[in-house]
Amino acid sequence: MTVAPPRGSAELIRAEQPVLAHNYHPLPVVVARAEGAWVEDVEGRRYLDMLAGYSALNFGHRHPALIDAARHQLDRVTLTSRAFHNDRLAGFAESLAALTGLETVLPMNTGAEAVESAVKVARKWAYEVKGVPESQATIVVAAGNFHGRTTTLVSFSTDADARDGYGPYTPGFRVVPYDDLPALTAAVDDTTAAVLIEPIQGEAGVIIPRDGYLAGVRELTARTGCLFIADEIQSGLGRTGTTLAVDHEGVRPDLLLLGKALGGGIVPVSAVVGTRDVLGVLRPGQHGSTFGGNPLAAAVGTAVVELLRTGEYQRRAAELGTVLDEGLTALHGHGVLAHRARGLWAGVDVDPAIGTGREIGERLLGEGVLVKDTHGSTLRVAPPLTVTREELERALAALRTVLAAG
Repeated sequence: MTVAPPRGSAELIRAEQPVLAHNYHPLPVVVARAEGAWVEDVEGRRYLDMLAGYSALNFGHRHPALIDAARHQLDRVTLTSRAFHNDRLAGFAESLAALTGLETVLPMNTGAEAVESAVKVARKWAYEVKGVPESQATIVVAAGNFHGRTTTLVSFSTDADARDGYGPYTPGFRVVPYDDLPALTAAVDDTTAAVLIEPIQGEAGVIIPRDGYLAGVRELTARTGCLFIADEIQSGLGRTGTTLAVDHEGVRPDLLLLGKALGGGIVPVSAVVGTRDVLGVLRPGQHGSTFGGNPLAAAVGTAVVELLRTGEYQRRAAELGTVLDEGLTALHGHGVLAHRARGLWAGVDVDPAIGTGREIGERLLGEGVLVKDTHGSTLRVAPPLTVTREELERALAALRTVLAAG
């Protein structure tokens, strides 16, 4: 057998151009290996990963407990479809419900599938339980949202890149400003099935609402008889220093959307977790997924829940989040105009005179640190929750160096 010679980064990047759809603009690094908070490219250069797969890698690359769970399950059974029961799904659902303080789990695969599922459930609930006339249900969402890229979800996006060119759009959504309770209150009426929001808006630049906003959403939805759907696909599972971002205000939504980190960076796993009376509107044959709840996903998801059950990673995110917040605060006036941070998650607004977010990301790449830009000159920072203080300070020092160099 002839073994192909090793290919370098430049060659591999060039090879992608004619065969891959150009729907991403990656930084010019070709990752070949990874462990913990570090990745290594095909030439052996190491980089500190401060993006963590948009929070899909909350527990770092190849966490031993998660790899062990996947490896053990690979030796047994990986897929049955929901046409049959499997021996891992009930345990996964029970542990996830207990972790979140809710009752029922609808397992899916991707974050977008979870949001789509919640939209369907909310509409069905509105017709069967609330009594909204058929096909008249509305869902209130927030400007600046990012819930996924399906046709329905981009229909209520306010991001032109995500939305434009994909019409006709799905009706039934009302968009109000984020973190604006009076506007939200005005948009809710007898046809409202649900309010769907991110407790912290990630893609928008880690936008954190004012204290009391989430409690206000909970009070409004309870008072007016509609559902509160919290999209915690990026903000959940330890990222903000608590298990869920809604925990900062002590509220529970009717439907909670999880994904990304739920698959441990190994397999796509998502879930709609909710109250029994809401998810109970689904009956056999009305919604499903061939891969949703498969044994491999359930095994990895259960291991993720076990990591969070002790509270260790939530505490790490809170404690190291203070280091991140203070480090970024020290850079104000030195290339950073503003930042927003909650736990190990930050949006950093860089002075456009120094460079765009993309340009700063490329310069940080040269310093051995990986981040990603969003919306012009904003950087998203989301290291694995396994990052050490020394690694975090190393990344902050690299940012300081890049900003000082102009």
